[in-house]
Amino acid sequence: MNRPAALVRTATLVRACVRAGDGGSPTAVLDEPAPGRAPLTDAERRRIPALAGTSHAVFVGPAPHGPGHALRFFTDAGELPACGHGTLAALAHLAARTRTGTLATRLHAGGRVFSGHAAPDPGGPGFRAAFDPGPVTLRDPAPAAYDLVLPALGLRPPAPGRIASVGRPRLLLPVRDRAELAALAPDFARLRAACDALGLLGVHVHTAPGPGDRTAVRLAARMFAPSIGVDEDVANANSAACLAAHLADGRPLDLTVDTGDSLGAPATLTATARPGPEGPAVTLGGTAILDRA
Repeated sequence: MNRPAALVRTATLVRACVRAGDGGSPTAVLDEPAPGRAPLTDAERRRIPALAGTSHAVFVGPAPHGPGHALRFFTDAGELPACGHGTLAALAHLAARTRTGTLATRLHAGGRVFSGHAAPDPGGPGFRAAFDPGPVTLRDPAPAAYDLVLPALGLRPPAPGRIASVGRPRLLLPVRDRAELAALAPDFARLRAACDALGLLGVHVHTAPGPGDRTAVRLAARMFAPSIGVDEDVANANSAACLAAHLADGRPLDLTVDTGDSLGAPATLTATARPGPEGPAVTLGGTAILDRA
């Protein structure tokens, strides 16, 4: 029996991180098989995104102990320890099942236990969801990283970037403006080789804040992650969390990130960063719409 194809017909298809009700990142959300039924193999899970016409799939099951839910994330290249827009999609999927559409839960994913919540979007259809993506680690890249990455992107030397991680590292790389961002046409084979050599999830290219931007910032970004089978991600939420931690620089920051325009799927993410004893405390959010449940 072709279980992945059968399961896709029962999946919830969610557009995560929509902008004013449009666009968003299509994500397949599936419940784990009921107790007593054979669990899915990882090979079967990897087939789901392509069958569903999405880049990612998230599998929702009961927490291993106590209340809450366990999440696993897959692309056709394999399992991911974390997926921000997949988490937002799962929260919307779970909230839609409640009587009020409101959810507050504990999530287990990637070896972490963290809080997440969702509620009906007062501005339109769907759900506003948010969660704690965990601590963000930041470091400066080695000079050799630019020698590998910039030619693959077709960029001249930019302002200094940062390597940031909420599970897997990615390079945050600024460009001057939205026009330069939109003009990027990466060599994905070369970029994948560069990311593999550097141990990076991908490269998150973003516009720089303006000189007057301090506590409320709106930027545009594109996330290239060919090493996980996603040449360009519509909405890479965890990279928005990384960017908020990087730009906060010890002060409160409310960040809005527009992505997906180059793919014809406008998406928007929000991230707040607040000073904490161990670095910025980040909350990641977005609006998700269920297209099929």
